[in-house]
Amino acid sequence: MRVALVSDAHGNAVGLRAALDDIAGRDVDAIVALGDMAQGGPQPAECLDLLRGSGASVVLGNSDAFLLDPNASKEPPTERHLVQRDWTLSQLSEDDLAFIRGFEQTVELDLGHSRLLCFHGSPADYDEVVLPEDPPDPFTGADILAGGHVHVPQLRRVGASWYVNPGSVGCGYDHRQPDDDFRFDAWASYAIVEAASVEFHRGPFDLDELDRVTRAARMPLAGEVFDRYRRS
Repeated sequence: MRVALVSDAHGNAVGLRAALDDIAGRDVDAIVALGDMAQGGPQPAECLDLLRGSGASVVLGNSDAFLLDPNASKEPPTERHLVQRDWTLSQLSEDDLAFIRGFEQTVELDLGHSRLLCFHGSPADYDEVVLPEDPPDPFTGADILAGGHVHVPQLRRVGASWYVNPGSVGCGYDHRQPDDDFRFDAWASYAIVEAASVEFHRGPFDLDELDRVTRAARMPLAGEVFDRYRRS
């Protein structure tokens, strides 16, 4: 069984669509979205429509939970986060919110001779941060563990399991870059896992189109958000 993993669109349907279009030509049996799909960018409803159309199973991320409850995360929300949340909610229908409420804490699949456990930060905590330089975390529970949240593609050993992070389809970035020169990558990154292999893929998405939809959306802080993308 081949499973495509996408994560962290954050309201960038241009990037999510680029990834899903590429996945459509790669003979996969299932798609799992690892959370944080709608909040943060100019196309929250479009991202949810793409997920519904793809038939993906969807994990609940911290920013998805934030849309349902502003106090859902360990970190107290800032005024900027709340302003963005209000705008995002204004773009979503009751059906969209019901869809988000159906996102799962974890998704588990049988790959044939291996089990795949999908989550956002960790199996028990969507806020948990797992970066490549961090010591191996104690969470286990499957042969292959798939998480999102940190926007960084990874493959690492965790005890008897392998941990994979596909990166972000909407806003990948380097956590070590300075705050005064913070940039997102204009690449849609995703992964395909099987019982005995992991493939990482990435492709560019159309920044001009993202610029157009960002301006048209009249989203708060739209210019600041778009200006973070690195033209490459």
